Amino acid sequence: MDFQHRAGGKTGSGGVASASESNRDRRERLRQLALETIDINKDPYFMKNHLGSYECKLCLTLHNNEGSYLAHTQGKKHQTNLARRAAKEAKEAPAQPAPAKVKVEVKKFVKIGRPGYKVTKQRDPETGQQSLLFQIDYPEIAEGIGPRHRFMSAYEQRIEPPDRRWQYLLLAAEPYETIAFKVPSREIDKAENRFWTHWNRETKQFFLQFHFKMEKAVPQSSGPPPPAGVKRPPPLMSGVGPRPPNESMHPPPPGGMPPLPPGAPGNPHMPRQMPMPPMPMRPPPPDGLMSNN
Repeated sequence: MDFQHRAGGKTGSGGVASASESNRDRRERLRQLALETIDINKDPYFMKNHLGSYECKLCLTLHNNEGSYLAHTQGKKHQTNLARRAAKEAKEAPAQPAPAKVKVEVKKFVKIGRPGYKVTKQRDPETGQQSLLFQIDYPEIAEGIGPRHRFMSAYEQRIEPPDRRWQYLLLAAEPYETIAFKVPSREIDKAENRFWTHWNRETKQFFLQFHFKMEKAVPQSSGPPPPAGVKRPPPLMSGVGPRPPNESMHPPPPGGMPPLPPGAPGNPHMPRQMPMPPMPMRPPPPDGLMSNN
C-alpha cells in the first residue's frame, strides 16, 4: 500500500488519524485535565450504578466511563445546572443572623483636671530654626498608659473660628483632660534630631520638641538682573527729563544768559549764573587821523 503520496501523510509517521480517533484523543486529554483539578471521589453528583456505568445525579445523564463523566462536568449543561441548584439553595436557606462584632471595652476614667505644663521657645544657633519645647507633668497618670499627642488643623476644632494661620498640638493622658496648644501653621521638620518625644516614668514628665522648617526668603525684584558688563544709567534728577540722544548742546549766546526778570522764579536745580563782564570800549582815534580822512 502506497503511503508516500497519501494526502496529509508523511513517510515514517503513520497514517492520518480519522475523526473517531481524534475524538477519542480529545476526550482522553479532557479526562486527564479534569483529573488534575477535580477529585471524582468527592463529587456529590457522581454515582456508579449496578451495571458498571456512571451517572450524573444532577443532570440525570449516563456515561460509560470516568472520562466521559469528567468531560460532562466541564460542559455547559452541567455548569448551568450547578448555578441553578446554588441559587435555589441560597433562596431556601433560612436567614442567618450576622456574626456578633467583637466589642472592645472602653476604659472610663474620672477626669481630675488639667496637667501642669511648661513651654520654652528656642532657636538653633547653627541653622537658625525656631523650635518649641513642651514639658507636661502627669503625676497621677493611670497605670500602663502613656501620653499621646497629635497635630490638629484649625478646621477640625469647634472652639474657635477656623484660621488657617494656626494649628493645634493636642496632648492627652488618662485621667487628665486633653490640653491643646495653639502654634503657627508652619511646616514642621520631622527629621530624627528635629522632632523627638520622651516619657520619664520615674518623674512622670513628658517632653516633646519640634522645629519649624526654614522659610525661603522671596527676593523682591522688579525684573531680571542686568547682564554682566552692562552699566545702568544714573538716576534722573527729579523734575528734569532725559535729553534725547540726537539733540546737541547749543552754545550760549555771546552776551551770556539773559537775566531773569524781577520776581520770576528760577530753576532750583540749575546753579545761578554770574553776569558776563562788559565788553571793553575802543579808544577814539586821534584828531589827526580824523582830519586826514
